[in-house]
Parts: sequence; structure tokens; C-alpha cells
Amino acid sequence: MDTHSDEFEGLEQSSEFAAVPDAFQRLWTPHRLVYIQDGQQPHPDDCPFCLAPSMTDEKALIVARGTHAYVLLNLFPYNSGHLLVCPYRHVATYDEASPEEVAEIGSLTQVAMRVLKAVSHCDGFNIGMNQGRIAGAGIAEHLHQHIVPRWALDSNFFPIIAGTKAIPRLLGDVRREVAEGWPQDGN
Repeated sequence: MDTHSDEFEGLEQSSEFAAVPDAFQRLWTPHRLVYIQDGQQPHPDDCPFCLAPSMTDEKALIVARGTHAYVLLNLFPYNSGHLLVCPYRHVATYDEASPEEVAEIGSLTQVAMRVLKAVSHCDGFNIGMNQGRIAGAGIAEHLHQHIVPRWALDSNFFPIIAGTKAIPRLLGDVRREVAEGWPQDGN
């Protein structure tokens, strides 16, 4: 038995598991089970990515509009400047997108990266798509690509321990800064 077992009362020690021990510590978060099981999918008539283009850019947090897709701030960002690139058309997965939508999502992503580097001085990005509810898509029925700017030392345990994500900038301020930094020619 571990000599520090009193110190970690109630915690499972990986050395006692029925598998090969590894170097990872586990942080059990059973409170997330409700989200994982139930999800939070809107009714199809209330798709926020279908509704956003009909609003003003400021209200919808849109920073740029293309012909087949547009860019907006994530209403629930992982970091300041967390953008989403969405086709106007209501399609669920990447393979359902037209070649024109795929091309424009790609070009808007490139421009978004350049703009975020210029206005926020980020050190890197997480870019990706969660395809389907099972893969963690918050809005599974409307394709969207995440562009999350990252900075050295921007991660901590505050979201897990306190159930809170610290976002140092207001969404409206970030939207304005990114929109103003967006090139007029779209490139």
C-alpha cells in the first residue's frame, strides 16, 4: 500500500487498477455526465448558426462574412478571440459541405489566424471540428470550425476546480477588434 494513502483518502491509486499503470493522474468529473448524456442541442428551428446571419454583426458577434461562410465569436469561448467559421447553409458534417463551402471555410480560417496573430499576439492555435453529438459538438446539426487562440501559460485548473473559465476580454470588445483587423479584401 502507498505510504501516502492517508493523504489521498478516497482517491483511487492507479497502481491498484487492473490494467498496466501509467503516468497519468485522473481528475474525475462526474458532474459533466449530464452534459455528455443529455447534451444541449437546440431545436432545428432555433439553430443559432442559421439565425446569426440575419442579425447585425454586433448582435450576432460576426466579425466577417463571405459568400458561402462567415466568422463569428464563440458565445462560450475557451479563450478570448475564440472564433467559429460556419457555412450559411445548414449542414451537419464536413462531408456534406459543398466544395465552395469547404474552400471558403479554409480561406476564412487562414485569414482569422492572421488577424488573431496581429490583434491578440497569440502564440498558437487549436483548430478543429467536432463532428456529431457523440464527438462533443455543442451544436451538432450545423457545421462549424473552432479557431482557439492560445498563449503560453494560458491554461489552468480554474475551470475544473471552480467551474469557471476566466476570460479577460469582453466579447463585444474582442469582436470589434477582430472585425477592425479583418482585411477589407477578405484576404
